[in-house]
Amino acid sequence: MTDSTARLGTEERDGTTVLTLSGHLGAGEAGRLWRQTVRASRAPGPLTFDLGALEYCDMSGAALLVAAETAHGGPVTLTGASPSIAAMLQRARKAGAAPPVVRAARRFADVDILAPLVGGFAFLGELAVAVVTLPVRFRMLRLPDIWRYADQAGVRAIPLVLLLGYLMGLILAFQSAVPMRRFGADLFVANLVAVSLLRELGPLLSAVILAGRTGSAFAAEIGSMKVNQEVDALVAMSLDPMTMLVLPRLIAAMLVMPAMVLTLDIAGLLGMATVMKAFGYPLVTVMHQVQSATSSLDLFGGLFKGMCFGSAVAAIGCKTGLGTGVGPRAVGLAATGAVVGGIVATIFLDGLFALLFYRLGL
Repeated sequence: MTDSTARLGTEERDGTTVLTLSGHLGAGEAGRLWRQTVRASRAPGPLTFDLGALEYCDMSGAALLVAAETAHGGPVTLTGASPSIAAMLQRARKAGAAPPVVRAARRFADVDILAPLVGGFAFLGELAVAVVTLPVRFRMLRLPDIWRYADQAGVRAIPLVLLLGYLMGLILAFQSAVPMRRFGADLFVANLVAVSLLRELGPLLSAVILAGRTGSAFAAEIGSMKVNQEVDALVAMSLDPMTMLVLPRLIAAMLVMPAMVLTLDIAGLLGMATVMKAFGYPLVTVMHQVQSATSSLDLFGGLFKGMCFGSAVAAIGCKTGLGTGVGPRAVGLAATGAVVGGIVATIFLDGLFALLFYRLGL
């Protein structure tokens, strides 16, 4: 019966450490000799593997020899190995080669920092194509979905919009009236709050509410469909996901945002009127100040800004949902990205509108 035990011998020959392996070096024997072989290969000076008495060696044994070479860190000489064992050891060396180290300072072209921007432009292009081809694909646009999304984004958000608008007008009026009263100008608090609400705070706060409630919901819904491969099923059935999933949500958000902005403006003015009434000003005087300080351009400009903010929030929510990855965390990350992206895009657009209105003298 053939002895399948592998043996390791160690000796010194003219300042060279010689490791002699004999027998059958299979998986079990390689595991048994692993620590001993690696420890012996760390000897200083040149190292030689004498494999003349090695009858059999599989890839586990070759991995042991490569690990010993790596632990030695210096030149290694191979003697007495059969051609098959030498070829297997060469393959093991290639497989065990360390991957190239990526430098910390990579070239600008290697850093994929423009991927989100490119993806955003690609999404806008697909959305534009879906809008242009809508008359041909109108059967894919389900009108009941638009009303359902409008109810979800607008009607169900009315209590929150009223509460936030009233509290914002109340706090803004009170914080403004205390310092302005020192100069006898507390009457002009009505002017300040009215202009702030109609031009800036109304559209901005409504967009934040839409991003927190609806943008995240859009991303989660489409992200769940993406994870469950329902979007791929639509594509396989020659149905356009942009027309069926994105356009109804986008249209619904654009329809409800002017109503949300107007509701928040009215609630904020009521909160301001509450403070002014507490300071002893009649409601007729407050209304007169509001009418003299604002114009229809302020109102309709805010409504237009709100519509633009709503479209941006809905588009970012849908785009984030369509880009959902794989795994249990993907949907949550998509919803978070939709909220953050919607708020950032809203503030960025608000800055552009402020510059545009200033240049136009509005």
